Amino acid sequence: MNMRDRVNAALKDAMRSKEADRLSTLRLINAAIKDKDIALRGAVDEDSGVGDADVLAIMGRMVKQRQESARAYEEGGRLELAEKERAEIKVIEEFLPKQLSEDETTAAIDAAIADVSAESIRDMGKVMAVLKGKYTGQMDFGKAGPMVKDRLG
Repeated sequence: MNMRDRVNAALKDAMRSKEADRLSTLRLINAAIKDKDIALRGAVDEDSGVGDADVLAIMGRMVKQRQESARAYEEGGRLELAEKERAEIKVIEEFLPKQLSEDETTAAIDAAIADVSAESIRDMGKVMAVLKGKYTGQMDFGKAGPMVKDRLG
């Protein structure tokens, strides 16, 4: 079952069980996917639409946005809003693959460097492309980038 179908099935389940908070988060995910569909309209291949990798990237961005919002709400003393953001993160993360640990990330970076025979910082783009191809949704590329740079630098 692809990601879009999984989200739609969860949406229907949330409607049936009357879980309002979960339902609203799933609707936000669906809306983001549809926005991406619309953005891709008229592009190279109209039939393809948004693939699983795109959906994972969308969800990853949604989690990151909510983490930043929760942090801002906490700093502003709005703990109830921060909790709401964290609850949305939990719903979104149900669809994301398990995040790699720091050791697994290091091993994946070393393997990617070996795959492209990277020798200098000039090869960083190639290494990051391999990582993004294999680990979208499983790795925080904001943290992986500096790790790759350290290895190559």
